[in-house]
Order: sequence, then C-alpha cells, then structure tokens
Amino acid sequence: MAVLMIASIFPITGNYELRVVQSGSMEPAIKTGSVAVIKPSDDYQVGDVITFGDVYKSETPITHRIVDIKVIEGDYYYITKGDANDDNDPKDVPKEDVIGKVLFSLPYAGYVVQEARKPFGFAILIIIPGVIIVYDESKKIWKEIKKTKKSNT
Repeated sequence: MAVLMIASIFPITGNYELRVVQSGSMEPAIKTGSVAVIKPSDDYQVGDVITFGDVYKSETPITHRIVDIKVIEGDYYYITKGDANDDNDPKDVPKEDVIGKVLFSLPYAGYVVQEARKPFGFAILIIIPGVIIVYDESKKIWKEIKKTKKSNT
C-alpha cells in the first residue's frame, strides 16, 4: 500500500507511469480501480493494451486493446477496442497519441491511490498507522520502565 502511495506521488524511473483505471471497458483483463503500469514503446502490436489520449480531446486517457493497425503514408494508426465493449472505438489512434503499453495491472489498488490523493484519505493513511506505531512503542517503553523499577527495588 505504501509503495503505491509513494509511487503515485513521486516519478518512477525508467519512463514508467502509473494510471488508475476508472471504467470497466477492459474487464475482465483489467478491473475497474486497478493501477495500470505503463511504459512507452517504439513498437505496438495487435493484442497490446495501450493507454492513449488527445484523440478524443478527453482529459482522462483511455486504456484499450489494439485490434488492428493501419499504416497511411508511413504513419501508424491503431484501431482499439475495450475488451468489454461490443464495437471498436470510433476513432483510430495515431501513434503520437499513445502514452504507452500496459505492462501489468494491480487489481483494486487504484482505490487506495485515489483516496490517498484526497486530504481526508491521506490523513487516514498517515494518522492511523502513526497512532498504532506510537501506541505500540509506548507499551514497550512502559514495560521497560516497569521492568527497571522492579529490578531497582
């Protein structure tokens, strides 16, 4: 859990990105709320799951599977489809709009990441473990104090 929280705040070396999957269009392969680990590539093939943006002028990038590839005047365009969708996406995705290939996903981990980005969720993820640690350490200190008092008497 802490790894995901840290990874969502700090950049990951090696050009990897973490994205939270917000819809069920790729289920069952990628569950809603999963964290997808994405890496740019020079080469994408039919069957690869890619994350892309801009083609739909949407603020949220889309993660779908490549079902076909077109080459028009030397430029690559990917025909994509969500695994849970009946039809291909309405627009072809130009290569320059591809953010990267999904290497793997961590099911449901995105819910933790999304909550950690909110002030209340961040406080809960920090305060509760902090209180538990302080309580546990306090118990140990009191035991040592009692042990020391008994040995001194």
